Amino acid sequence: MAVRAIRGATQIDADDRDQVLEATAELVREVLTRNSLSTDDLISVILTATPDVVSEFPAYAARLAGLDDVPLLSATEIAVPGAMPRVIRLMAHVETDLHRDEVKHVYLRGAAGLRTDLNH
Repeated sequence: MAVRAIRGATQIDADDRDQVLEATAELVREVLTRNSLSTDDLISVILTATPDVVSEFPAYAARLAGLDDVPLLSATEIAVPGAMPRVIRLMAHVETDLHRDEVKHVYLRGAAGLRTDLNH
C-alpha cells in the first residue's frame, strides 16, 4: 500500500454558501468514486478557495459530505492576477494500491479548464 496525493478542483458560479457546500461535496464524492476509495483510505485533505470565496469553509462542506473523521484544513489560494475566480481546490492524501499513473485527478465544472491535459 502506498501513500498518494490526489488533486481536484471545482468552480462555483457565485460566492454562495449553498454553492460551496454542493460543489465541495460533489468534488469529494467524485475523487472517492473515480479512485475507488472509501473515507477509511483518506489520511488528510487540504482544501483551498480563491480569495473571492468567503461564504463558507470548504473543509466544513467536506465534513458535511461525510469526511467526519478525516483531518481537514481550509486555506486561501494566493491572489494571482487573472487567475480563474471562485475555485475550490482539494488535495487528498490517501492510502491506496493504485500506482501514481493510475490515480485519477478530478477537475469539475469550470475548473476543468485548469487541467486540460487530463481526461474528464
